Amino acid sequence: MTSEEALDLFRRTGALLEGHFVLRSGLHSRQFFQCALALQQMPIVEQFGAALAEKVGSFQPQTVIAPAMGGLVIGQEVARQLRCRFIFAEKEENRLVLRRGFQLAPGERVLVVEDVVTKGGRVQETLEIVRQRGAVPMAVAMMVDRSDGTLDLGVPTFSLIRLNVETFAPDALPGDLQLLPAIKPGSK
Repeated sequence: MTSEEALDLFRRTGALLEGHFVLRSGLHSRQFFQCALALQQMPIVEQFGAALAEKVGSFQPQTVIAPAMGGLVIGQEVARQLRCRFIFAEKEENRLVLRRGFQLAPGERVLVVEDVVTKGGRVQETLEIVRQRGAVPMAVAMMVDRSDGTLDLGVPTFSLIRLNVETFAPDALPGDLQLLPAIKPGSK
């Protein structure tokens, strides 16, 4: 799947939004990828999952881990495509943790999968969970890299879409965004 084909799927499903958005990072943007809108269609989930699995299959992960909520659907599909185990990290007291009895073994090869990454905070937290347990983070795979490949996560990183999407600090908004109400779509 090419980047243009992936972008086309986002556009066709209404998952690429235009306006004034507040991202999880606190930055503001004119575009927002609402992956859940694209991932509600299982044939599209399969396409995205197969494309990511093809990019990272050579790492032969034993487990795929995703930060909840955004990475759950695509993470599970990548794990299904790679025929390996899937687990997820979830928030507890505003930090990602492993719950529900999920464990990682020392030396276990792990792939982190996320839907959209801008600054990589949740992916970094997930990588730290993997390392704290002595498991080995092999790579990170994401549907959308909003950093245009500039983000260094310390492991090989793969994406279906790599864009330089402009982001702005709340106190440095351009005039057009100052005129629009800010929406924090997150998981709405």
